[in-house]
This record gives sequence, structure tokens and C-alpha cells, in this order.
Amino acid sequence: MRTTLTLLAASAAALSFAACSGPAEDAAHKQADAVEAAGDARGDALDKQAEAVEGVAPAQAEVLEDQADAARKAGDAQSDAIKKDTDRAY
Repeated sequence: MRTTLTLLAASAAALSFAACSGPAEDAAHKQADAVEAAGDARGDALDKQAEAVEGVAPAQAEVLEDQADAARKAGDAQSDAIKKDTDRAY
């Protein structure tokens, strides 16, 4: 029983220590969030451009919509990579 309690206490301490993040980890996560937000913003801007030309140039609108999707995916992928590297480092 005493051994079980000791193991539980040690596990809880290890988890609480692992849950604490330092300034460098926080900064990396903020950078990842900023990269994702930039990809979303670029995608939104391209979507607006697509809407503006949709009636006049549907083919160009389709290209812009594809570019918007690609911008969002690229932002997400880069953000995920930063988070993965950060989690691995910390």
C-alpha cells in the first residue's frame, strides 16, 4: 500500500512538473499560433479576391479559392510542425 501511494505521488509530481511550461515553450506555441493565424488571414484575403471576381472570371475565382485552401493548409502544417518540435524539445 505504501509503495502504491509513493508511486502515485511520484507520478503526480512528474505530471505536474511536465505540465509546467517555460517562457521559451510559451513563445514557441505563440509563434505556432501566429503562423496558423497568418495562413488563415491569407486564405481569407484570397477568398475575398475570389468573391470579387467570381461573376466576371469564374475560372480565376476557382484558382483563388484553391490558393486560399492551400494557404490555410500550409499555415496549419507549419504551425503543427512548430508545435511538434516544441513538444519534442520540452
